[in-house]
Amino acid sequence: MEGANPSTLYHSGDLIARLKPYWLHAYLLTYTPLLLLADSRITALWQQWMLGLLTFGVLYLAALRAPKEQRLQVWMCVLVATGFEIFGSLIWGVYRYRLHNVPLFVPPGHGLVYLFGLLAMSTPVVKRHGKKVAHVVLGGAGAWALAGITLLPIITGRFDLQGAMCLPVFAWFVLRSPRWALFAAIFIATGELEIFGTSFGNWYWMPVAPWTHIPSGNPPSVIAGGYCVIDASVLLVMRAYYRVGLNTITTRITTTMIPRIAPNRVLLFAKRTNSGEVASPASANVI
Repeated sequence: MEGANPSTLYHSGDLIARLKPYWLHAYLLTYTPLLLLADSRITALWQQWMLGLLTFGVLYLAALRAPKEQRLQVWMCVLVATGFEIFGSLIWGVYRYRLHNVPLFVPPGHGLVYLFGLLAMSTPVVKRHGKKVAHVVLGGAGAWALAGITLLPIITGRFDLQGAMCLPVFAWFVLRSPRWALFAAIFIATGELEIFGTSFGNWYWMPVAPWTHIPSGNPPSVIAGGYCVIDASVLLVMRAYYRVGLNTITTRITTTMIPRIAPNRVLLFAKRTNSGEVASPASANVI
């Protein structure tokens, strides 16, 4: 470019190269609030279905960036999260969506959150700084949880005990799990998701949870701990899936390896026996 400073071009190219590994994360963090904003403006159920189909398409295309094994985990997360959503919203009623349903975009939304965490595990910042990233994220979660029971009640009128109770769960996953980067990234994704979702009125958390009667913020501060439970459930389901599949394969192999006497040999042996001919052990051996 004529008149451009070579040093400026070099630094711009270097910045783009450094940000390239995070473009999909930035895209997902941008798509989420736009999706929630659109949902907050619609008035018909079919429009919400269209947003759901769009989000399924976004998840499918975004998941192509992940290895095959991780793509299977993502879609398994969609199934598992659907069950948790039905229980949490429609049965327990700890939170409610504005149309009193589970929007079609919510299950693939969980898949996007899970994919966000999976891809974060291989980012340069995680490889370079390691567990320091987890400690920073955990520090932010702790500050939010503390604010939820001290400062925020003065502003919002809600005492967020439920969010504070999620902090130990989240801390365990971040500090003890070998997939700590996944759970640390999930806190970032769910934090944005919950703040925009409750601000736009897509859903709201009950001031006091049914059954447990635990007071809650809107949203609870470290509800990412609940998402960690969902995502850990995905691993358990995947483990069971592979175990059942392996047992099935093993059973088939074992069954096909058992030697059987061919029908014609069995018939020949029976004829010899009936005719009084003595069959030697060697003549009856098919191996």
